[in-house]
Amino acid sequence: MTQQVSIPSGRPFTVADLEAMPDDGNRYELIDGALIVSPAPNWGHQEMCGAVYVLLRAHCPRDLRVMIAPFAVQTAYDSEVQPDVLVARFADLRSKHLPVAPLLAVEVLSRSTALLDRNTKKAHYARMGVPSYWLLDPTEPGSLTVFALRDGQYAEIAHLVGDEEFLAVDPFPVTVVPARLLDGTRP
Repeated sequence: MTQQVSIPSGRPFTVADLEAMPDDGNRYELIDGALIVSPAPNWGHQEMCGAVYVLLRAHCPRDLRVMIAPFAVQTAYDSEVQPDVLVARFADLRSKHLPVAPLLAVEVLSRSTALLDRNTKKAHYARMGVPSYWLLDPTEPGSLTVFALRDGQYAEIAHLVGDEEFLAVDPFPVTVVPARLLDGTRP
């Protein structure tokens, strides 16, 4: 079934416009009224995303929750993003979205989103006040870049490749090995 969507003219997109978008396999997000459309991700992206979700969930304290996309972070009428994985306080979650900054936002890079994840979304998460931001790259052997919010901007605190270990402290202790997050892509 084809659905006709009215594109706003002469004004930025709003969350209400976003809610009218079709369910067509694309991810629709808004940053400051600008519409961002991402195609369905590839296998490496999904494998890494699922693996980091499982890892974080296994170590998550009871007062926090780990969510996987699609789940909206909606902090303004003209901004709604969907980190691939996020960690939030249980008390902050609503049934359809998170109305405040998560404690951790994780994006898994893909060809269609890498530039956006490294720049636009990173800057947006910093403005929102997300304390920790992780970028995962599913390109073999896999990598993890970790950013911490310092004085309103992200500072890179770690970059690990392959079998290197990262012992996260925030939002809770967990050891991440980028290569292990890709184990499901190999026999």
